[in-house]
Amino acid sequence: MSTDTPSLSRRHLLAAAPAAALVAIAARGASPARAADAVPVDTLIEPPAGKKILLSCKLGMIAGESGGKALSLVERLKMAADAGFDGVDLDQAGGITTSEARAAVRESGVFVHNAINHEHWGKRLTSPNPDDRATAVANLEHCLRVSHAAGGSGVLIVVGQGGDGPEAEIEDRCRNEMKKVLPLAASLGQPILIENVWNRMMYDHDAPPEQGPERFIAFVDSFKSPWVGMYYDIGNHWKYGQPKDWIHKFGHRCVKLDIKGFSRKKNAFVDIVSADDDVPWGEVRQALADIGFAGWATAEVGGGDVPRLTEVRKQMEQALYG
Repeated sequence: MSTDTPSLSRRHLLAAAPAAALVAIAARGASPARAADAVPVDTLIEPPAGKKILLSCKLGMIAGESGGKALSLVERLKMAADAGFDGVDLDQAGGITTSEARAAVRESGVFVHNAINHEHWGKRLTSPNPDDRATAVANLEHCLRVSHAAGGSGVLIVVGQGGDGPEAEIEDRCRNEMKKVLPLAASLGQPILIENVWNRMMYDHDAPPEQGPERFIAFVDSFKSPWVGMYYDIGNHWKYGQPKDWIHKFGHRCVKLDIKGFSRKKNAFVDIVSADDDVPWGEVRQALADIGFAGWATAEVGGGDVPRLTEVRKQMEQALYG
């Protein structure tokens, strides 16, 4: 399947003016047509309809300058549209206000489906320092608000770092902090989505490759909440287990996907579907179909200008559409 032309869409909704307002305007001598012109226009940005897997890139993948000139958030979002992506994941949400996010989406016409604050690596929910944990909670709350303001549907989070203590202890620490944020997540309709990363939590970093996702599943299920799920990074843990098995076992917990290539032979991240990428994408596609996956898949690879982003989008189509 090819989508060489951008598939992002926008819909303009005109709110009908209250009758009293029309009467008041008419009393001042304005015509009904002019009264209608005065009605504010609200812009609702929607992703394309009918696609089971929507394609996104991280904001951080989009070039931040062109010709020596810094690009605005609006300009960068439009570059994703020009490359044919269905939306963008704001992986730099810590530096974006809710007003900026909302305005950028409306001005660009580009759908933003998620938010991430990269400070989760430094200010961790598992930190033994309570001040760091408090900052991590505040950052998570900020990202939930940014995603909601942009019209998105979730926040990706790295839950912590294995070096912060024994696994049972740091999982309890992280769980207790995340539970503080669940009421806000529920009120805004924004699930908190855990990414499987090389953080030495819920897998064995130095163990053989055929590991399963059971420890991730146990952690997600421990919340007993529909507002906690997985943002499953396929490339991250191809080193440690079979994606088809992980996807089958995650099932409904697999809410969104991160996409990158990985070479077991080279033990390195590579371009998606490149000659060195040995991720079994055919098995991935079948497993996603088996669980009825429908949602967002976001590239997390080296980016750049529109031609490079277009190349990445086409690689994702090959990997996920076949």
